Amino acid sequence: MSKAKAVESKEVSFADISIEERLVALARLQNIDSQIDKIRIIRGELPLEVQDLEDDVQGLHTRIENLSIEIEDVKAEIADKKAILTESQSLIKKYEDQRMNVRNNREYDSLTKEIDYQNLEMQLAEKRIKEFNYAIENKNEVIEQARVKLTERTADLEDKRSKLEEIVSETEREEAELLEQSAQNEPFIEPRLLTAYKRIRGNSRNGLSVVPIERDACGGCFNKIPPQRQLDIRQHKKIIVCEYCGRILIDNEINAIALGE
Repeated sequence: MSKAKAVESKEVSFADISIEERLVALARLQNIDSQIDKIRIIRGELPLEVQDLEDDVQGLHTRIENLSIEIEDVKAEIADKKAILTESQSLIKKYEDQRMNVRNNREYDSLTKEIDYQNLEMQLAEKRIKEFNYAIENKNEVIEQARVKLTERTADLEDKRSKLEEIVSETEREEAELLEQSAQNEPFIEPRLLTAYKRIRGNSRNGLSVVPIERDACGGCFNKIPPQRQLDIRQHKKIIVCEYCGRILIDNEINAIALGE
């Protein structure tokens, strides 16, 4: 039976766990987490790409919707200006009829001014109608461009989703089992060590917190480990970290036990 006995109960008394057992637990956790990392590397950037495409598609839908609302608002403005045109035309006709029956120059001049004012109102309304129609044309062009882009983005999204679902379906069960193993292993590591493990792992580009000695060097940063320090590591009497990269160092015996070899 290995000196690093398996701890069955989750009610762990850390005082009863030897340094060797703690090192095995850390190495086992590292092995599990590294397998999870490999699965996620297989997925690569696909989840982020899918999220970005979903955001693009949603943004394009929103843009098209907002532009369509703006066009309806502009059409309402055009309807208002056309109503002004109709009203001005009616008033001009009315004033022209009245001008035919005026009794003095003052009334004639007053009606003429009203006719001139209504003509200006019509010119302004016609100008605004042209501007509104031009704005609608521009907005329709933007909508058409957005729809073309939306079609492209939607096709890309469907393709990426399909690839991601395929990869996830192949790996999700394995990942779930590994995540469960990781969670089950964590209670056997005292909080201080677990915090250090996660901090080192988070700062490491390859996700390695616990590394074996390889060719007399740290398996993480590959700096040489002095012979006396290697002896201390093999004795399993204390947790030793690499003085260069801060990773927790283990020997091949601990690594083999953790791997079940």
